[in-house]
Amino acid sequence: MRGVGKAAELIDLTRQQGAHPRIGAADVIPFVPISGIKLEQCVLLARQAGLEIWRRYNIPVYFYEAAAARPDRANLDEVRRGQFEGLRDQVRNDSTRRPDLGGPGLHPTAGACAVGARKFLVAYNIYFDSTEVALVRAIAREIRAASGGMKGVKALGVLANGRAQLSMNITDFEATPISQVYRKVASLALRHKAVLAGGEVIGLVPEAACERESEWMRQLTGSIR
Repeated sequence: MRGVGKAAELIDLTRQQGAHPRIGAADVIPFVPISGIKLEQCVLLARQAGLEIWRRYNIPVYFYEAAAARPDRANLDEVRRGQFEGLRDQVRNDSTRRPDLGGPGLHPTAGACAVGARKFLVAYNIYFDSTEVALVRAIAREIRAASGGMKGVKALGVLANGRAQLSMNITDFEATPISQVYRKVASLALRHKAVLAGGEVIGLVPEAACERESEWMRQLTGSIR
């Protein structure tokens, strides 16, 4: 709760710009069952947190994934459609886009929070030795599940740290191991005559997802952070 309040205090979305889609200063708050808790309990925590965010900060809330109040909001990408600027305008005229809690309008500077409960995902990014974001976006389209690619893979191409980056969320590493994702990306990069320049994992990685002798883990250039 304090993190949401601090984000709202420090971040003005009418002035902020970034590479990653967002609808709020505290954009997404997932509750993830790591151990000793079930997904259903995380749903209850997400609902309680959403209510408290609205009560404390007057920031409206959308529930997503397992905590979704509506089937069409299970996918976070759909909740984020249009980002802050587009959603801010849409909620005025389209009741189907209004928040699950609070509103009907967004907070003028902090937007809205997407609060959810979901299984563990792996946030895995691959950097390219290039600034050609269009090329990486083409690769992202080929691998992401929403485009008919690999199951449980979300992907987009952005410019980060002065290089083109393939930013991915692997939402079902049991169905699609990260080594399989890496091999596919490497194959597509070769086809496009692009060079992979390193990778990184953001946040926690389940032990079951770690493939110690795999190429994708050997290719990590920074620390796992």
